[in-house]
Amino acid sequence: MFVEYSISITNRKTLRYYYNFVAMIEHYKYALKILFFSTLFSACKHSEKSDFIHLRKNVIGIINEKMSKQQACWNNGDLACFMEHYWHSDSLLFIGKSGLTYGWQPTLNNYVRSYPDKSAMGKLTFTNEVKEFIDIETVQVVGNWDLQRDSMKNIGGYYSLIWKKKNGEWVIVSDHSS
Repeated sequence: MFVEYSISITNRKTLRYYYNFVAMIEHYKYALKILFFSTLFSACKHSEKSDFIHLRKNVIGIINEKMSKQQACWNNGDLACFMEHYWHSDSLLFIGKSGLTYGWQPTLNNYVRSYPDKSAMGKLTFTNEVKEFIDIETVQVVGNWDLQRDSMKNIGGYYSLIWKKKNGEWVIVSDHSS
């Protein structure tokens, strides 16, 4: 009977150690799962941030290139070329000293009326001050414009452009120039 009792105590201790060991393993499995998934999500988040930075640089480069083309078109006296990077839609919004103008064609007509020839157009220079993503497909560009003219008074002011990706192309959907 004494032997059985000592075996029983040993078995209880063994069982207790076993259950403690199982509980510890379960705890570590939970901790390892948390560690695994947090590492995975962290890697994904880093990848998304890296992708967004790359996207941002690419988009800003595209917008800068389009604005350089606009400047060249203007300086060549070609208003239709200048307007190529505006959204060809009746929903295009231009805000200027005369108020609101909706639509691509009415905006072009206003430019033609205000700048009837190359001497009135002068030499345009854009200086972008702020380029800010509103969302992944919308960018606000704020800057100033300067128009140097030989036969007329030089003029300049500020602009706030909303560029939006439409049908795979970045276009100006709103222009507030003053």
